[in-house]
Amino acid sequence: MTTKEKLFSLKNILKSMGKVIVAFSGGVDSTFLLKVAKEALQKEGQRVLAVTARSASYPESEFQETLRLAGEVGAEHLVIHTEEMENENYLKNPSNRCYFCKSELHSKLKDVAKEQNVDWILDGTNYDDRTDYRPGMQAAQESGVRSPLLEAELTKEEIRTLSKELGLSNWDKAAMPCLSSRVPYGSFITSGKLSMVEQAEKTLREMGFLECRVRHHDQIARIEVEKSAIPGILENGKMDSIIRKFKEIGFLYVTVDLEGFRSGSLNEPLKKGNSVI
Repeated sequence: MTTKEKLFSLKNILKSMGKVIVAFSGGVDSTFLLKVAKEALQKEGQRVLAVTARSASYPESEFQETLRLAGEVGAEHLVIHTEEMENENYLKNPSNRCYFCKSELHSKLKDVAKEQNVDWILDGTNYDDRTDYRPGMQAAQESGVRSPLLEAELTKEEIRTLSKELGLSNWDKAAMPCLSSRVPYGSFITSGKLSMVEQAEKTLREMGFLECRVRHHDQIARIEVEKSAIPGILENGKMDSIIRKFKEIGFLYVTVDLEGFRSGSLNEPLKKGNSVI
């Protein structure tokens, strides 16, 4: 199918649903889904409700972005709180950590759906996500959450293209997974570690390194930026500022990963068949 045919298919899928909740993270996928759902359903007199979950694993900057984007789309927006940080299975940080997070989220979304008399809960899983390691997809299936972008076979590239055509301001936004994804599997998740990561990444973004990750290896901060940006990190003025700030945050050592930015780099031990909890 062409991209336009997939978009037509997406609209038909949505129109068949009635009232829906969109699990809204403020990322490219969920924003696009919210926009199309609003256009496809509200013309039919049906309801679209964006729901954003707040917790220690969700950066404050991303939460503020959801408020802005919901306003941009003109969507009804509800904020809830999730308690994955109270779940020992999540805090132990096994390789299927995302399963416990999404199970908590979907449980709360189902409560909202019942209270609001909403028929379906939707997430922004896209067609490319089939090939990535995503334990949260199992939780979605178990909870009856639907993924219209996946059902319509829309890829990330196609979603970005269509988002740009729709005038969505975040069409080229970099992926921003939860803060816990910066902590290696098997290393216990704490609010302190997540706060350190959030502060460190904010420091880098304020210095112009928009595509970045700070991996939390206990006392060591491992910085990932695009390979082309690594020389900029090592400039004396910036390097000294980064080291000083990261040590103030609580890291003892600061390193730069010479392989550069890789989304999901902490999944690499799984792909190599190494033993991970």
